[in-house]
Amino acid sequence: MLAGAVRSNQVGRWGRPGQQAEAVRDDQVGREASRGDQAELTLNPPEGIVAGPMNEENFFEWEALIMGPEDTCFEFGVFPAILSFPLDYPLSPPKMRFTCEMFHPNIYPDGRVCISILHAPGDDPMGYESSAERWSPVQSVEKILLSVVSMLAEPNDESGANVDASKMWRDDREQFYKIAKQIVQKSLGL
Repeated sequence: MLAGAVRSNQVGRWGRPGQQAEAVRDDQVGREASRGDQAELTLNPPEGIVAGPMNEENFFEWEALIMGPEDTCFEFGVFPAILSFPLDYPLSPPKMRFTCEMFHPNIYPDGRVCISILHAPGDDPMGYESSAERWSPVQSVEKILLSVVSMLAEPNDESGANVDASKMWRDDREQFYKIAKQIVQKSLGL
């Protein structure tokens, strides 16, 4: 990734001397952190979750498969997602996006996941989340994925990324369950 930036002369945008070395150092720290997360997920994978780098050259793009939690409207579904890590990971959180159709209060219509653990460290400008709920460098990919499984089981309709799904979750749970069942069937190719 950094080599590509050098070839395309994007490195020049860093401006001050020493910033290139900082970027290389951040890249190495991020690469090592994601390798550590991969090792942990390989040795002790949480039930219903598979995740790892898309290829061995790029540890900053991961693919994940998340099984719908038991006893929920998403049970039996298998939902693919992509985690994109910034160069300064683990100082900044990755972004996560489902690559299949999803209808959920905390998932934007384009698949982006909206939960506290994926929000940058610091205070919430909207005053909704405490800083303890937001990203910190001690978090891990496993914790993110487990949080997403919990989110699938228990949506937060007060912080809706998908307004239609939030409203339906609150006002017409039966219809929400029907849509979720259709999404589960699509995830299985049925």
